[in-house]
Amino acid sequence: MGKANVFDLLGPIMVGPSSSHTAGAVRLGAMARKIFNGELAEARILLHGSFAETGKGHGTNLALVAGLLQMKPDDERISRALELAEEYGLKVSFAKTDLGDVHPNTVKFMLQSPEDRQMEITGSSIGGGRIVITEIDQFVVEIPGDYHTLVLLHQDLPGVVAQATNLLATAQINIAQMRVSREKKGAQALTVVETDQAIEPAALALMRKLPSVFQAMAIEPLE
Repeated sequence: MGKANVFDLLGPIMVGPSSSHTAGAVRLGAMARKIFNGELAEARILLHGSFAETGKGHGTNLALVAGLLQMKPDDERISRALELAEEYGLKVSFAKTDLGDVHPNTVKFMLQSPEDRQMEITGSSIGGGRIVITEIDQFVVEIPGDYHTLVLLHQDLPGVVAQATNLLATAQINIAQMRVSREKKGAQALTVVETDQAIEPAALALMRKLPSVFQAMAIEPLE
């Protein structure tokens, strides 16, 4: 059995009483912003379970918005996150919801850009400041934010994933983990590839040119 590191035992430096409700919430917001990859005009934030019941008292709402504003868990401005969001031009609203059989510290972000591009991102704060993104636009994923990550939206056809991984191999990018989620056979699929190295812009550009790939994005790991 491997040794636990200091981060596992203590969690990161944070502002607030709970690593799940503060540090984890900030990291969830930050990861959602990385995945959205663009300017935000509106964020509807749906809170589930413990986040919904006790989150406001723990400052979860502030922490989630702080993450969307690209703050870190030890940022002293977290308590002013809603005010800063208004200054930024980001419209924020909260609601309680039931997301089913998921971790009690779960949130769904419904994000919109000034150009009306929309994306739904669901994730959970699982303790000690650690997080996992569990859904992107209805596709089941598992993204902890620890690795460089490639996300491909593509047609569910033979050879598409192989073409993408061959491009990574050519660029000397090593794959750590890979998962594929699909709507149904032959429909759209979402492939998430975690890598040990950053995904070079040239490799990403080539993936975007593959005939069956609709979207390709590279996500940097959380700090």
